[in-house]
Amino acid sequence: MSAEQKQNVSIVSSEELAQQQAYADLVRAVLDARYSGAPKAFVHTYGCQGNVADGERIKGMIEAMGYALTDAIEEADLILFNTCAIREHAEDRVFGNVGALKNRKAENKDLRILLCGCMMQQPRVAEKLRKSYPFVDIVFGTHVIHRLPELLYRNLSTGKRVYELPDSAGVIVEDLPVHRDSGFKAWLPIMYGCDNFCSYCIVPYVRGRERSRAPEAILAEARDLIAQGYKEITLLGQNVNSYGKHPDTGWNFSRLLRELNALEGDFILRFMTSHPKDCTHELLDTMAACEKVARHLHLPFQCGSNRVLREMNRGYTREKYLDLLQYAYSVMPDLSVTSDVIVGFPGETYEEFLETVSLVRKARFTSMYTFIFSPRPGTKAAAMPDPFSREEKGRRMQELLKAQEEIAAERTAGMVGKDYRVLCESVAKNGRIEGRTQGNIIIEFPADPAVIGSFRTVRVTESLIWILRGELID
Repeated sequence: MSAEQKQNVSIVSSEELAQQQAYADLVRAVLDARYSGAPKAFVHTYGCQGNVADGERIKGMIEAMGYALTDAIEEADLILFNTCAIREHAEDRVFGNVGALKNRKAENKDLRILLCGCMMQQPRVAEKLRKSYPFVDIVFGTHVIHRLPELLYRNLSTGKRVYELPDSAGVIVEDLPVHRDSGFKAWLPIMYGCDNFCSYCIVPYVRGRERSRAPEAILAEARDLIAQGYKEITLLGQNVNSYGKHPDTGWNFSRLLRELNALEGDFILRFMTSHPKDCTHELLDTMAACEKVARHLHLPFQCGSNRVLREMNRGYTREKYLDLLQYAYSVMPDLSVTSDVIVGFPGETYEEFLETVSLVRKARFTSMYTFIFSPRPGTKAAAMPDPFSREEKGRRMQELLKAQEEIAAERTAGMVGKDYRVLCESVAKNGRIEGRTQGNIIIEFPADPAVIGSFRTVRVTESLIWILRGELID
């Protein structure tokens, strides 16, 4: 029995991928017969970076089937929404946007509407779509993205709705075509799924169990990206610190970082997301020793109360979290730490919320992603008593944001007059060039747009709360 089988990790075979290529050719033949030119496809992804990486592979398959991508939904012959289930607001947006397509479908029977992603993997959502949105042509889950050519051919050839939502521990698929949205920043998934089952989180139910890509495949993709001139490579996983456990590759995340850092080329490595319970001194030492690994650690703590952390099933205490940060800063004094926080977890008292504020003041984060608790049906937390109103939680959120704004303003003020190597990314609305420091802080500066996609040294001349302004010095 192979290591993959022992760990219940299913690798999609080359034969199955060849079959999907055959379906892609069949779709192209159907499209050639129906359209005088290439039909257009609009793809929109909601949610996390993992979803965005999935969306790039979906776009790659769509192009391989003969569609031309468009950013104009009104001219599309195929509309695909790649959905997110992490919060209720994300789901409401999807239902609203899909409902707005009903009249368009009535006017154009050849329009194809497809929904995929984490939302679709929830039975209650799939049933709602089946009953209330009959104009949606194809609904498929997170475990069958690679079968998109087959699903689309079935719909095009029969005219029947297609639902493909298997309940699965998850698969690993290599060698799918990829349409990358950037020419110099790339997402590189290293693992999929989650085994943590935080009590508020739906991800393990919709993304499956943890499964790691082979290190050889990751290194090969990284080499290809570097050869194509990519300057920033972000390693993705629900919990990258668990890399290598399923299947047992003999590698951990620290070793993978060291091997990637050793590749030739001028690039930086980022990664997310990192779970505190699996964050080790070895990983922090590796970050400190690897010159191509950005001095940025995204380490979600979620709450500062030990009681609430236990209810969340997070697997660490506030003391362990703060100890980790203390060690991280000791080996990387220039480290930028960002985090995620949930305000208003069921039963969280105001006193427990103040423990979160105190942790924020001790941790001195560069920035935080803050959320008011959103119950996800099917999770343990969704059934917990929740005596505090949305208004009360909103007031707490404002108190937390005020504390973080003070810290962020102090941190950015301390950067004035210093020089930073910046990856130039885009033209901002004010006409300046916008880039990011290694610590993932936005900096704006006047420059020719020709610098976009390159590293430049920028001296900070002004600090705002969340961003910097500066001038090129090279």
